[in-house]
Amino acid sequence: MNKHKKDHDEDEPLHIHLGDDEEDDEGGELHDAEEHDDDGVEVIRPHARKADNTYTRGRGLRNLPVVDEEEELPPSKTQIKKQMHELRDLGKELTELGKDQLAQLDIPENLRDAIREMKNINKFGAIKRQMQYIGKLMRDVDTAPILAKLDAWKGKSQHHIAYMHQLERWRDRLMESDSALTELLAAHPEADAQRLRTLIRNAQKEMEAGKPPKNYREIFQVLREIIAEPT
Repeated sequence: MNKHKKDHDEDEPLHIHLGDDEEDDEGGELHDAEEHDDDGVEVIRPHARKADNTYTRGRGLRNLPVVDEEEELPPSKTQIKKQMHELRDLGKELTELGKDQLAQLDIPENLRDAIREMKNINKFGAIKRQMQYIGKLMRDVDTAPILAKLDAWKGKSQHHIAYMHQLERWRDRLMESDSALTELLAAHPEADAQRLRTLIRNAQKEMEAGKPPKNYREIFQVLREIIAEPT
């Protein structure tokens, strides 16, 4: 190594970690070396450069935090507003059900109690607060079976009820098999594939952790947007 290069190298700060450096055949510039299993110590310059003059980062940066690919995509303000209105309207509809009908719904006991209590409230302010509480509880409930039950009670057509059940079956298939998503996207290429994949992954995590079915419920709403109801 010539004296000029030696002096220049000694002035640069060194990064020391496991591995070996190697030089290329032409300019003597340093590359990031391949990983080794031995206990050798690697010394690299802070600006390792490849033969094509592109700079690379030292492997000491490999432990920097990376973006979690499974991080839930944030819903838009429009989607949030729409969902809140739907939950509020559904909660209000539940408060108008009779005792026997309410008993037939598969809902959490705290929601059932809140609906029953609503029937005994007369003051406007108290009614508003109770409805807000019911709406909050509704966020942790899978609304698909409730909607199907209400539709049946309302005497809606068998076609509509069959459509709701079709969406439920699609959701169950998406949770159980990757091939179901492939099939769905093939039939509906306009669907947001990334959003669906994220919702499915997060719904599976929710189920494993015993958490409220937020993403599971969202899948049903997305399916309603993708699959049009037969007319």
